[in-house]
Amino acid sequence: MTTKRPAFLMIPGIIAIAFLVIPLLALISDAPWSAFSGILSSPTALDALRLSLITSVVATIVATLVGAPLAWLLARDSLPGTRLIRALVIVPLLLPPVVSGVALLSAFGRRGLIGGAIYDATRWQFPFSTAGVVLAGTFVAMPFLVITLEGAFRSQDREIEEAAAVDGATPRMIFLRITLPLVLPALLAGITLTWARAIGEFGATITFAGNLEGTTQTMPLAVYTALESDRDSAVALSIMLLVVAVAILVSLRGYYLPTRTDRTTR
Repeated sequence: MTTKRPAFLMIPGIIAIAFLVIPLLALISDAPWSAFSGILSSPTALDALRLSLITSVVATIVATLVGAPLAWLLARDSLPGTRLIRALVIVPLLLPPVVSGVALLSAFGRRGLIGGAIYDATRWQFPFSTAGVVLAGTFVAMPFLVITLEGAFRSQDREIEEAAAVDGATPRMIFLRITLPLVLPALLAGITLTWARAIGEFGATITFAGNLEGTTQTMPLAVYTALESDRDSAVALSIMLLVVAVAILVSLRGYYLPTRTDRTTR
């Protein structure tokens, strides 16, 4: 039976669609298509794109290597004060990005809690370096991976793990060969979301790492800089980031939106 579309839901729903979609359409219509390829192939754009890809991939790798074990520990309540730790892990999702940048400066700056000791010993600093961009991306993006994986670990059937333990498998073997493969879809979704957040990071990066062309100027920072003097370049770079976001959503469609087949088989 076909469900009627009530007007009291349709009208605000259409308003919401228009509010969200019109700015994107306006951005596309405002694009300097005739100069598009030239803008994207400029040294500034290529440096920003290269830096964004490298730092976001490294940040995602770091977040996965340490975030996946953390998600498992939280899911199995293996840490004292699990609720508090979970809350602290989620905090970067709620903080304004600029505040995240200030927090990173307090911890890893030249006179920070940890960064000060590193600088005194090596004369090397995280701020205004490519490593600082990676650090900022990891800080703001890792919670996406942890939250996604923790839910998957919690809903996992533990009988297979227990059977493997009875057969003599070590905890490392169980985690790598049984637990992770069972949550592979959630792991891939978490990795993709983490990478998307890292490549789009702006506030924490500019506050903590600065906006140095070729060193810390990622694509979002290049858009910000171009907007001050060259609006066409800012629009073209923004469209590139929009394409990346749409591609990510399409690739993750099966994870956040059930397909028609999924609905009919339930």
